[in-house]
Amino acid sequence: MAEGTENIVKAVRRVDGGTIISLTGDVDLHHAPALHAALVQVANERPGRYILDLQDVPYIDSSGLGTFVEVFRRVNAYKGKMVLFGLNERVRSVFEISKLDRLFNICATEEEANAY
Repeated sequence: MAEGTENIVKAVRRVDGGTIISLTGDVDLHHAPALHAALVQVANERPGRYILDLQDVPYIDSSGLGTFVEVFRRVNAYKGKMVLFGLNERVRSVFEISKLDRLFNICATEEEANAY
């Protein structure tokens, strides 16, 4: 994992057909560079399902959204599926306002994300 991500990347788990990256804390400008490096590193492994667990993410800003869009493009380029789950009301609202809820596959639970 990229240096400096221990404060935002809580865990990376391999599951059948994919990888779940659990994040914790604010996904913001302060964390974006290290988070980007960590997420790209996992994307380069080309998991079939690239799943982001956002249950412990209370806040996301535009730099965090930009990081997710960049990773989405990488995953989409190799025909993988990127799925997000566990968004709280505030984070989900940011995706809706930015219309990115139309781009990302968003599920309520880990089980739904694994089945996607």
